[in-house]
Parts: sequence; structure tokens; C-alpha cells
Amino acid sequence: MDSLYVESPQVGGLITSRESLQPHILVKEVVDRFFRSTELDAMALLEGQKPVGIVTRPKFFFTVFRRYGFELYGRKPIISIADTAPLVMHGDERLDVAIDKALERPPQDIYDDIIVVEDSGSYSGLLSVKQMVIQQSNVLANSIVQKEVVHAKARELERMSRMKSQFIAHVTHELRSPVNAIIGLAELIQMSSEKGYMEQLKDRLSLLMSSATNLRAIVTKILDLSKIEAGKMEVIVEGFDVLPLLNEAAETTRVLVGNKPVSVEVVSHGDQVLMMSDPIKIRQILINLLSNAAKFTERGRIGIDLGVDGDRVRIAVSDTGIGIRESEMEKLFMAFSQLEDAMTRRHEGTGLGLTITRNLLSILNGEITVSSTFGEGTLFTVFLPSTYKKGG
Repeated sequence: MDSLYVESPQVGGLITSRESLQPHILVKEVVDRFFRSTELDAMALLEGQKPVGIVTRPKFFFTVFRRYGFELYGRKPIISIADTAPLVMHGDERLDVAIDKALERPPQDIYDDIIVVEDSGSYSGLLSVKQMVIQQSNVLANSIVQKEVVHAKARELERMSRMKSQFIAHVTHELRSPVNAIIGLAELIQMSSEKGYMEQLKDRLSLLMSSATNLRAIVTKILDLSKIEAGKMEVIVEGFDVLPLLNEAAETTRVLVGNKPVSVEVVSHGDQVLMMSDPIKIRQILINLLSNAAKFTERGRIGIDLGVDGDRVRIAVSDTGIGIRESEMEKLFMAFSQLEDAMTRRHEGTGLGLTITRNLLSILNGEITVSSTFGEGTLFTVFLPSTYKKGG
């Protein structure tokens, strides 16, 4: 990446003027032409299509008015006072090489315009050295910008590759646990069945179902992220009341909390909040947020607060859990990333829940905010349009 090369443009593509004169035109007529066209800086002298000289405004007027005298200018052809050894370059000359050649000339031969010719030697046009320097500066500036963009992209790709490797290792571990449990329980169930231990069979079947459910949840999250990244996630819109959805999610959360001294409460500022959106995706968003709250809250409260702000539905999920450090906030919704706090590492999970949550909200034209105090708790607030509009 360090040897990124930005090719220098060719001078033929930068021609700024195609003005020309016949070499035997009188000096007087050239003066008139310069006076009429105040923006005209130089003209090439052509014999047929071949350049034989150049007339540049500053040197031309200096010569006419200082050396020859104004009264003589009408008697001489322009070839007599023109520069008859102009700097000529082919149109396919590289810009950086052309600038070096232009600046290598002796001081008395330096003027601002050079003649550009085609491969045949025919006149193509004039190019200002000043314009060449500006163009080259732009090329160098772009080169620096492009180099920095490429380096930044390389750093980002390297970071993503590292995170994906960590993620794959982590997911492999997460998958191995329920798979090993399922295999082990299946073997025990087979043994219990063969020996007729029906009570053990019942208990082990329950554990087997729990491990299989855990495995399905992990695989579902990975597949959901793949669908979202591939743009294959469809939105199925229907009308529904949000409050029953929240109560259902709260019941699931109470199961996840288990025996921990944590209450799960739903607060609604109204008896009914109607939406036109995708209830399955909204339920998934809620479960992702609430399962995190249940996982990282050892005591206290998990709250689900429902409200309406204009044409948006607001759902806030708060907890009294371990919280999130300020330095970890930027990684919170990042795919293939997990917070590295010692208190979180002991909890199982793929770390994809919040990534999927943010992506699902984006699909539904919603957004999410988060605030947290480390050691005290976290608040996630979800905003969703009460009526989903495709492309909105």
C-alpha cells in the first residue's frame, strides 16, 4: 500500500489554447490582436501545420515598445521578433516530465507557454506552464488524499478481518457448547431408554430441548445478520397494538432472569398504541435488548417504557445492570465486536444482538439511542414510525 502510484496526466489532455498565426503577418496586426483579446497570453507561429515559433504577450510587448520603437512595429513580420526556438512537447508527454523540461530552460528562454504537437509534429495547441504546475499540484494533492483513503481502508479491512477471526473463534466456541451438550444428552437418553429409566429420560429430554433451543438461537442470529448484510430481509407490514407485544416480551424476560432478584416491569402511557409495521421484527428488537438486560443485571429492575412522540412510537428499555464504560460505547453496535470487560466475558453469547437490532431498526426506518453509567445501569431508547413507509 505504501507504494501507491498515481499516474501523472499527459500534456495533450491539458491544452488551454489553440491560437496561432502565420509567421509573416505584420507585427502591427499581432499588436491589434493582443489588444482586442486581453485574455490572450500566447500564439504559436505555424508554417502549414508545423510550429516554427511562439509569441507570448509579455516578451512581445517588451520587444516591440522597448527595443524597436512603436513607429517601426508596422513594418516587420512577426517572425523577425518571435521566439523561433520554442519549447515543443508531444501530447503524450507526462505532465511531471514536461514541467521538469520547462523549468530546466535558461532564464532568458523561460516563458509561460509551451507548444504541444501530435506524433506527426502537427500543431495541437498551447499549454501554460502555470496551468501545468497547478494541475500537477492537484495530482499530488489527490495522490496524498488517495493514499490516505487507501491506508485508512486497509486499516479498516485489517481491523474487520481481525474482528471476524475473533468472531469466528467465539461463535465456534458458542456452537460447540450446545452441540456437545446435545450429543452428550442424546447418548444419556439412549442409555436411559435402553435401561428403562423413564424419569431420567424425561429430565434429559428437557435439557436436550433447552440445548437445542440455544443452538437454534445462535444459528438464527448468524443467519439474520447474513440476510441483513445481503439486503434479503423483507418487511411484512400489518396493524397491531404494541402493548401486548411488550407484555409478551416482558414474560420472556422474566423466564430469562430466572431466580435472580430482578423485577421486570412494563409502563405504558396509554391503554393502546397502534402501529403499522413489522411486529415480528419489533419483537426481535425487544427480545435482543431485554435478553441483554437480563444477562447483565444481577439485581434490581428491568423496565420497559412505552410512549408516543408525535408520529413516532418510543420504547425505552432500562436496567440496573453492570452498565457500559464510555470508552466501549463506540463498539456497542459493531458487528463482530464484543466488549472486553471482565464482568461481561463470563456471560455467553455471540455479541450479535445489538448489531442485528440496529440493522433491523434501520430497515424499519427507526433509530436507537443509548446512555449508560458504568456500575449502575443502561438505558436503550428505540424510536419507530407509527406507520412504516418503504424507503422512508
